Amino acid sequence: MRVVVTGAAGLVGYHLARRLLGDGHAVVAVDSMTTGQDRHANALRDRPDVTWIEHDIVGPLDLDGPIDAVFNMACPASPVDFRPKALEIMRTCSEGVRRLLELARAHQAVFLQASTSECYGDPEVNPQPETYRGNVSTIGIRSVYDEGKRFAEALTMGYHRQYGLGTRIARIFNTYGPGMRIDDGRVLPNFICQALEHRALTVYGQGEQTRSFCYVDDLVDGLVRLALKSDFVEPVNLGNSDEVTVRQVADEVIELTSSRSQIEFRPLPEDDPKLRRPDITRAREVLGWQPTIDRRTGLARTIEDFRQVLASGPTD
Repeated sequence: MRVVVTGAAGLVGYHLARRLLGDGHAVVAVDSMTTGQDRHANALRDRPDVTWIEHDIVGPLDLDGPIDAVFNMACPASPVDFRPKALEIMRTCSEGVRRLLELARAHQAVFLQASTSECYGDPEVNPQPETYRGNVSTIGIRSVYDEGKRFAEALTMGYHRQYGLGTRIARIFNTYGPGMRIDDGRVLPNFICQALEHRALTVYGQGEQTRSFCYVDDLVDGLVRLALKSDFVEPVNLGNSDEVTVRQVADEVIELTSSRSQIEFRPLPEDDPKLRRPDITRAREVLGWQPTIDRRTGLARTIEDFRQVLASGPTD
């Protein structure tokens, strides 16, 4: 197959492109390099089975030849980006998604939209099933991402209903693994960098808020199953249902890095969700999918990658 992957220089997009290449597909890798990493772009650009295109999906993307699937992984996703890239995020989730849906429609390709657990906001039910409609602030600091992704889901379903386009929606929960940005700003990159440099780990609130961390290879397997091995059009949660407190993760990172770091508590950020745990019943039943990499194994691999990047000096 010939597959388009947008956001291909990001964490998930890069690992997805590598998986597709390993499965024997040709990949058209697209990234604006707004938050993409040079090391990922260079690794893909040098391959003969990859067509590399530096491009912002808000603009038209005209491709010759057949296209069998479009995986849209493009969008800044870290809270550190929500304020400085607010309007860019909303354009990416609206006009950018529409452009890619039109591309898929023109080629009669399967279209997968990478959505997010942020669609559930600060949830009032736990775990969160796909039928839960969420508790999202429309004007909070996170709203540009949360509401942008919710709009993208609605637009994707609109194309399915109006044009019969083969669409898929993956609601992705906290994902981690080798290849994360050092300056990503989310909890695991922060903890790992702080621990490796023996600085205090910044825990917000008392660290009692929960997260569910899914290793990137497990997530990618779910994306491939959803897009290429199923015809299920409604949203599917993809994440690890092993729920853990932020404080516990901080302690695990300190242990795994043999760090001298202490814990430093700070006030909770605005709209920070207190709970995050996917109900993956639908993924199990529809895709035969569930995570296989335990958190400590995944953390050890991620820590080693961060160790190597930090040792090599400044990076993008």
